[in-house]
Amino acid sequence: MKIKKNFNGFDFLQNNLVPLMFIIICAVCIPLSGFSTSYLLNEVVTRMGRNIFLILSLLIPIMAGMGLNFGMTLGAMAGQVALIFVTDWQIWGIPGVVLAMILSVPLSALLGLMCGKLMNMAKGREMILGYMMNYFVTGLYQLLVLYFMGSIIPIMHASIRLPRGYGIRTTVNLANMRQCLDNEFAILYKGVKIPVLNFVIIAVLCLFIIWFRRTKLGQDMRAVGQDMEVAQAAGINVDRTRIISIIISTVFAGFGQIIYLQNIGNFPTYTAHSQIGMFCIAALLVGGASVEKASIGNVFLGVILFHTMFIVAPRAGVAITGDAMIGEYFRVFVSYGVITLALIMYEIKKRRARSQGGELLARAQREGGVQT
Repeated sequence: MKIKKNFNGFDFLQNNLVPLMFIIICAVCIPLSGFSTSYLLNEVVTRMGRNIFLILSLLIPIMAGMGLNFGMTLGAMAGQVALIFVTDWQIWGIPGVVLAMILSVPLSALLGLMCGKLMNMAKGREMILGYMMNYFVTGLYQLLVLYFMGSIIPIMHASIRLPRGYGIRTTVNLANMRQCLDNEFAILYKGVKIPVLNFVIIAVLCLFIIWFRRTKLGQDMRAVGQDMEVAQAAGINVDRTRIISIIISTVFAGFGQIIYLQNIGNFPTYTAHSQIGMFCIAALLVGGASVEKASIGNVFLGVILFHTMFIVAPRAGVAITGDAMIGEYFRVFVSYGVITLALIMYEIKKRRARSQGGELLARAQREGGVQT
C-alpha cells in the first residue's frame, strides 16, 4: 500500500507540474509587486473576460486528437478583417461586434477547411503544420490589408486608409466599440468590475462544449482522438470529423479575437494576431492541460495563473533587480518555456506508455508460452 501511495504522489506531481510551478511563482511575485488586492482582482477578472473565449476554442481539436491548434491564429485574422470592415462602415457598439462576428464566419470557416485538409495530409504533425500555416496565411492577410483594401476592395473612410489611398493604417481605432460588451450589465463590487455579459457569453460556449461532447459528432471526435484506425473501422469518416473540429475551432477563435479586441479598443493591423495562439496555448497548458487532454477547468485555472503572473512579473522584477524589463523578459520566456516543457513531458509520457505496453505484451507472450 505504501508503494502505491508514493507512486500516486509522483504521478500527481508529474501531471500537475506546470500549474504547481505557476502557483509558486505567483505566490512569490504577488507580495513583491505591491499591488492591492482589489487592483489585482480587477485586472484578473478583466483578462478572464477577454481571454477565456479564445482559449476555449482550443478544446475541440484536442478532443479530436489533433493536439494544440496553433492554427487558431487564422480565425483571429478573420476576426480582424471583419472588424476593419465594420469600422469602415461606422457600425459601433454591440451591433458592430455582432456584425463583425457574422462577417468573420465565412472567412474563418474557409481558412479552417483549408487548414483541416492540410492537417489530414500530415497526421501526427498537426501542431507544427498549424504553426507554419500561421506564417503562410499572415502573408496573405498582410497582402489583403496592405494592398487589396482600398485598391480592389472599397474602403470609404480615409481615417483607416493609408495616405497613399490604399492599404490600412498600422492601427485601427475601435474607440466607439471599446468595452461595449464589458460595460453592458457590468457590476462594480468592492472596486472590482465584473463584465457580466462577457461571462454570460463564455458560459454559453462552455455549455455548448459540454453538450457537443455528448452529440454523435462529439462522440465521433472522441473516438477519433483515442484511435483513428479503430474509429475508421467503426465506420466513422475520420478525415471529415477532423476537418469539422478545426473549422469549429477557427470560427470560435475569430469570435474570441473580436471579443478580445473590443476590450482593448484598438489593434495593430499587421501584428495583433501574431502572439494570440502562443499565449492562449501557454495559458491552457499552465492550467494543467496536455496535448491530448484538456477541460474547461484547465482553461479557467490557466487564465487565472498565467495572467496573474503577467500582471505581477514586471513589478516583481523592479523589486528584485530594479529593472522592469527583467519582468517583461521573464514572462515572455515563461510563455514559450511552458509550451516547450509541456511538449517534452507529453513525449516522455508517450514513450513511457509505449515502453510499458511493450513490456506487458512481452510478459503476456512469455506467460502464454509457459502455459503452452
